[in-house]
Amino acid sequence: MGELYLCATPLGNLGDITLRALEVLQQVDLIAAEDTRHTRKLLNHFGIHTPTTSYYEHNRQAKAPRLLAELAGGKKIALVTDAGTPGIADPGHQLVQQALSRGHRVTIIPGPSAVIAALVISGIRPHPFYFQGFLPRKAGERRALLAELADDARTGVFYEAPHRLQKALQDFCEVWGPERQVAVARELTKQFEEVSRGSFAQVATHFAATPPLGELTIVTAGWDEAGTRCSVHGGRTVAAPAPGGRPGHPSGADSEPGIDEGRVSGCGPVAVQITPSPATPKQIREAVGTLVKAGADNQSACKAVAHALGLPKSQVYRLYHHS
Repeated sequence: MGELYLCATPLGNLGDITLRALEVLQQVDLIAAEDTRHTRKLLNHFGIHTPTTSYYEHNRQAKAPRLLAELAGGKKIALVTDAGTPGIADPGHQLVQQALSRGHRVTIIPGPSAVIAALVISGIRPHPFYFQGFLPRKAGERRALLAELADDARTGVFYEAPHRLQKALQDFCEVWGPERQVAVARELTKQFEEVSRGSFAQVATHFAATPPLGELTIVTAGWDEAGTRCSVHGGRTVAAPAPGGRPGHPSGADSEPGIDEGRVSGCGPVAVQITPSPATPKQIREAVGTLVKAGADNQSACKAVAHALGLPKSQVYRLYHHS
């Protein structure tokens, strides 16, 4: 039987390739590459003349049978992506499944990974974390996904294209809130490596003034449940008391910030407690749902909850309708 090597290659700095990777690339019978032109530059730099063939998303169904036939003939094949570890953001995992199902040996040649590199340099808690891959291209699908992930306490890692970054950051701001922490890593290991850290609002402002170029990895902080509380009571919104204070009053203050004397349209007496704050997306959806069940229309319910929590109405509306 044949052997398939999953061979990690540099993200950008050629000095990051491992000695074992060079040895494998030199000794295998064939290299299956996401982009043969890109891989040929790497091979030429190290004087490697192994034959290459393309294997990428749009030709994988036609090319896989040939690669599997080569493995069946006892050949050794190295699978590489344009940068980093194959099988993460390319169709490599499908070839791995096919090779394993036919009894071929699969070996990993570890090395650079944009996911891990961005995670550890971000300054955000590295574990637990999840990797989501590329965000959806369409705005509606992207916002729906973010709504599903909004109350996940784990650190998130995403890929995004430079020309879609600004819209993605705007969606993060609206769905997750502008204050959530994020790090956007650009051109890692290359000459113009940059990591932009801060809130979603701060990072979005930075890239609005300086449009990004190159490969991007987004690392997001997980949901943080620590904080104060907010409540919605019987047709009016009231800020929950700070320690030692009264509803609607910060401790030691006489003013009444957060109180809306108007009733929620169509809503009878109802109490909704959202605690702790910042409220989780699930709590926000439940609060809106409770007001709707009590007779309020969707728009008024979203407005009331948004006022109580100090959030944009559009953010509450999206969270509620993408549940």
